Amino acid sequence: MSVFEQGRIRTGDNGLANTKAEKLLWLIPAAAAMAYPFLLDAFHLAVSPASGETSAARLVIAALCLLAATAAPLLGLACAWRLTKAAPSSFELRARRLAYLSIAAPPLFVLTGVGLGLLHIPVSDKPVWIMIWLAASLYVLFSSEQERPAKSAAIAPSIAKWRVTHGIAAAVILLYVAFHLTNHLLGLLGPEVHAAVMKAGRTVYRSSVIEPILVALMLFQVAVGVRLAWRWSTLPADAYRVFQIGSGVYLAAFIVTHLNSALVSARAVHHIDTNWDWASGAPTGLIHDAWSIRLVPHYALGVFFVLAHLVSGLRGVLIAHGVAAAIANRIWATGLAAGGLVAIAIMSGLCGARI
Repeated sequence: MSVFEQGRIRTGDNGLANTKAEKLLWLIPAAAAMAYPFLLDAFHLAVSPASGETSAARLVIAALCLLAATAAPLLGLACAWRLTKAAPSSFELRARRLAYLSIAAPPLFVLTGVGLGLLHIPVSDKPVWIMIWLAASLYVLFSSEQERPAKSAAIAPSIAKWRVTHGIAAAVILLYVAFHLTNHLLGLLGPEVHAAVMKAGRTVYRSSVIEPILVALMLFQVAVGVRLAWRWSTLPADAYRVFQIGSGVYLAAFIVTHLNSALVSARAVHHIDTNWDWASGAPTGLIHDAWSIRLVPHYALGVFFVLAHLVSGLRGVLIAHGVAAAIANRIWATGLAAGGLVAIAIMSGLCGARI
């Protein structure tokens, strides 16, 4: 029996444990989010020893720590799925939404660090991070066990319209995303190739007309996506829907964080060109810099989830237009695998690999 199954309440088929101890099981995603910065610290200590010599054992430990940090948000997906039911109590709904939020731990941790710097608050980001998640956990833990009224699984017409608008805007943004990811993939050929392609692309997406529209579309997607996720988080959902919601939550946090880092912090405040050196943490690099290592899971999962979210939307469109679910599911799984490979390739380039 899994740890999640042990946490189910004995007073109903779909309920959760009503004791405080059993409720704590559903705060595992929040605990993983709190542990996330320390997993990155452990990776940095293993890969950058004071002696300068990195043994094979240290490399194995470093790889496991980075893998654990990257996988930690996935606990949120598992927990959100296990918490999905037709008529959740206040506790269950809050715990489910906290699980979804924990998926976005990597970009939110970057946002915390950059935000404290922009606000000139001279405190470490880790205590602030832990306090935020502790507060959110207490908000969930002390919520009511009273069951909420069941809601219809049908999406209200107004929400359905926002869903269509969200998809149309995504199709437009896809043009930029495709170029941006291709440009990063070309980093495997060297920073010079990346810079040449980026320079050509900037003549379009950094123009005085296109850039404000692109930024506005991104923020629009965040606003609509959060609205849809909030609505769908109250409804029963299969694993595909849970994944679509979770990947959307990650992307909402990623977009806000990336815009804040690139447009506000780098360009507006510090007047830094957001080129290859900026993205790859030059001259130290992403791997060996104690702060920049947080960007590795942040970027990697960002690439994976943007492609996975798009293919999740495609799956829904295909099924709605009569494509067999089995075929749509295979396309979805293939898209996820491709997204993982693209993420690995891009991060390999940013971390110094060349072909």
